[in-house]
Amino acid sequence: MDISVVVPLYNEEESLLELSLWIEKVMRKNNFSFEIIFIDDGSSDSSWEKIENFSNKKDFIKGIKFRRNYGKSAALHCGFQEVKGDVVITMDADLQDSPEEIPELYRMIKKEDFDLVSGWKKKRYDPIMKTIPSKFYNWTAKKVTKIYLNDFNCGLKSYKKIVVKNIEIYGEMHRYIPVLAKQAGFSKIGEKVVKHQERKYGVTKFGLERFVNGFLDLLSISFITKFGKKPMHFFGTLGALMFFIGFIVSFFLGIYKLYYVFIGVKTILLTDTPYFYLALTTMIIGTQLFLTGFIAELVSRSSKERNFYQIEKKII
Repeated sequence: MDISVVVPLYNEEESLLELSLWIEKVMRKNNFSFEIIFIDDGSSDSSWEKIENFSNKKDFIKGIKFRRNYGKSAALHCGFQEVKGDVVITMDADLQDSPEEIPELYRMIKKEDFDLVSGWKKKRYDPIMKTIPSKFYNWTAKKVTKIYLNDFNCGLKSYKKIVVKNIEIYGEMHRYIPVLAKQAGFSKIGEKVVKHQERKYGVTKFGLERFVNGFLDLLSISFITKFGKKPMHFFGTLGALMFFIGFIVSFFLGIYKLYYVFIGVKTILLTDTPYFYLALTTMIIGTQLFLTGFIAELVSRSSKERNFYQIEKKII
C-alpha cells in the first residue's frame, strides 16, 4: 500500500464527508493505493455514525473510536499503530489542511528520502490572537530543539512508515513529533509550504491554553531528550555546583570570623549576617538536587527501556 492517511477528529461531523471525498479524489487521480483512518477522539456529535456509514460503503475507510476525549496525541498514537502504507500522512479533519498537498508530500518522502516532512502554513487564515503567539512559540521551539522548522504545530505532515512505528506520542507531544523522530534517529526532516484554508464548519477545539501547554511540553521534551537516560548528569552537576558555591561562601565567612577573633576585633555574629543563611540554603538545595539525581538514576536503571536503542540494520 502506498499511503495511509491518519485523521484525528473531535466533533467534526459537518466536514467528514467532504474531506473523505476530497482525499479519495486526489488518491484516484494519482493512482495511489491508500487507506484513510479516522480516529474519533470521543466526539459527542454524530461523527462516529458517519465514519461507520463511510466504512460500510468503502473498504479503504477505517475508524477508531475512543470512549472519551483523550487528546490528539493519543489519537495519533493509536492511528500509527494501525497504518499499513509505506508513507503516512497526518492531517486535521476541519478542511483547513488541503489533500491536494498529499502527492508532493509523498514524493518528498519517496524520491528525496526524507524521514519526515512537516507542513508550513506560511499564509494563515487564523485571527491575530493565534498567529502572534504561534510565531513566538515556533521561534522558541527552533532555538531549543535545534530543528529549524517554521511551523511545529502544523497537522499536515508525511512520514516514512518506519518512523511512526518507532516513536511513542503521549501527553500532548503531538506538537513535537519532529523532536521525537530526531531522538529516535530519524534526522532527515524537511519542510514544505502548504496551503492553509479558512475553517468551513464549526469552531476550533483549541484555545490559548495550548500555547502555555506547548511551552511546558517543550521544556519536558528538551529535558527528556538530553537527560532521560542520564538524569544524574543534570541534577548531580547542578546540585554539586550549588553545594560548592554555598560551601565556599561558608568557608570565607568562617575565615573572616576567625581573622577578626585572632586580631581581637569584635565583629557581628555569623548568624546575624544574611550571607550565612544564603550559603546554608544554597548547600541544602544543592544536596537535595544531588539526591534527586541519585533517585532519578535509580528509577531510570529500573526502567524496562533502559537498554532500548533504535537499531537500523544488523548483521549477525
